[in-house]
Amino acid sequence: MKKRIAGYVMSFIFLLAVVGCASYYKVVDPVSKSVYYTQSIDNKGNGVIQFKDQVSKNKVTLPQSEIMEITEDQFMAGTRGQ
Repeated sequence: MKKRIAGYVMSFIFLLAVVGCASYYKVVDPVSKSVYYTQSIDNKGNGVIQFKDQVSKNKVTLPQSEIMEITEDQFMAGTRGQ
């Protein structure tokens, strides 16, 4: 019984850690001035990044970019109604 409760407690703590560690990014293409919102960025090297845009749901690859880590509220505002 104690092991089961301990397992539930550990699972709950892990879940809180995963949810609490979410990252949100605003990515700007300096050439086209397009703005994208994403939760993960894959650095391909030489300044090239790749990510999934949360508004269009498209995979985007940019050779140059401006990346800003933003709050969840800013992320939600940027992706809402788009």
